[in-house]
Amino acid sequence: MQTAPCSPVDAPLPEGQLRVRALDLEAQGVAHREDGKVVFIDGALPYEIVSAQIHRSKSSFDKGTVTEIHHESSQRVRPPCPHFGLHTGACGGCKMQHLHPSAQVAVKQRVLEDNLTHIGKVALGMVLRPIEGPAWAYRYRARLSVRFVRKKGAVLIGFHERKSHFVADMAQCPVLPPHVSAMLLPLRALIASMDAAQIIPQIELAVGEAPQSSAEMAPTTALVLRHLQPLSASDVERLQEFAVRHPGVQWWLQSKGPETISPLPERSGHATAPLAYALAQFDVEMPFRPTDFTQVNPHINRTLVARALALLQVSRQERVIDWFCGLGNFTLPLATLAAEVVGVEGAASLVQRAQDNYRDNAARANRNSALAPTHFVVRNLFEMSPQALLADGLAHKWLLDPPREGAYALVNALAALQQSPDLRGNWVAPKRLVYVSCNPATLARDAGVLVHEAGYHCVAAGVVNMFPHTAHVESIAVFERE
Repeated sequence: MQTAPCSPVDAPLPEGQLRVRALDLEAQGVAHREDGKVVFIDGALPYEIVSAQIHRSKSSFDKGTVTEIHHESSQRVRPPCPHFGLHTGACGGCKMQHLHPSAQVAVKQRVLEDNLTHIGKVALGMVLRPIEGPAWAYRYRARLSVRFVRKKGAVLIGFHERKSHFVADMAQCPVLPPHVSAMLLPLRALIASMDAAQIIPQIELAVGEAPQSSAEMAPTTALVLRHLQPLSASDVERLQEFAVRHPGVQWWLQSKGPETISPLPERSGHATAPLAYALAQFDVEMPFRPTDFTQVNPHINRTLVARALALLQVSRQERVIDWFCGLGNFTLPLATLAAEVVGVEGAASLVQRAQDNYRDNAARANRNSALAPTHFVVRNLFEMSPQALLADGLAHKWLLDPPREGAYALVNALAALQQSPDLRGNWVAPKRLVYVSCNPATLARDAGVLVHEAGYHCVAAGVVNMFPHTAHVESIAVFERE
């Protein structure tokens, strides 16, 4: 692929050249032919003039790959990862490495604003400053595919190739922590040496921090080995030897679903710290298991929690509900600010874990201050009704952190109560909501309900760059009623 001298942005183009106007969430440049037909172009960036090889043609659009850049974007950068690219075999874990990180954030901000405008029909009061952090070595959680490739006589471990189910031949990964990236080749050699080499489909990893109470211990890297058949004694010994050679590594075994994981016993005299992360600003420690849902990017998560709680404007006189509370990522910090906190989640096992985390933090001998009374409720948040909402009582503020499906049933129950004075009685809607989202489309849909049916205003929203170099858009929005 070559880059020719720049040409005027709006000059007539020679036949076969395309002017790129936008970037979609698959990191494809968006151009239009003279007849108006849309062309999606892998590897092209906004404001570039390119030639492309079309590999898929439909009546309303074409898809292709850039073959030559005639006018290059000022935001184009050289990807630092040797496995990134458009060629066959390139890793598909990242899609935007060729775009400057600040421009990636701008693209995601535009996606959020467009969704709020076009899906939710919501006017945004203020655009929040994006939450950004390290663009590299940020990914503390990952699911790595494992494949024994008979033709190569080797084991591959990594992410899938671009637009393929094959595993990329990766020797390093700059979005993983350096010590994990450096383990990729040793892990390949380890799996290749095992009796079970051909029946191991994946390794899930989770990197934690040493809890403050065990600060002398190294951070833990948990590796969850998915195995389709019981492991031989010699394979177990190989795993234990690998953990001894790589400080902080602990192995977990998973024979079926996530509920079947169990830690592999460590060699005598070899111990690693429990898996945990800290929210030091709130004096909170969060233990977790390697398959629990925790944020991939701990650097951004700390800032996100602090920003969300600052936007919620909680005081010591207020009761707060944390919907979709998970392990207590927001609930426990809220307990350092509010008079009372309620955490609501759908699974009893998850609620029990959140209760344990609250209890352990409240009882910690070196805590700087007491936590507010906090209790947890099991409730199916995808089948909420006005009556269920009444059962959880009054709250001055709400924090919502739903999965990709959003919180449609919850916000509809809220709207129904707002529109039914006889039903709600003395119940009063929260005056302020902070909504943390991992899907701008469902956020916009729910925002439409809050604004047009529940009487709220969207006073602020902004993006959270939780996954640099990917198309994933995380965001945060603030709603307030008069």
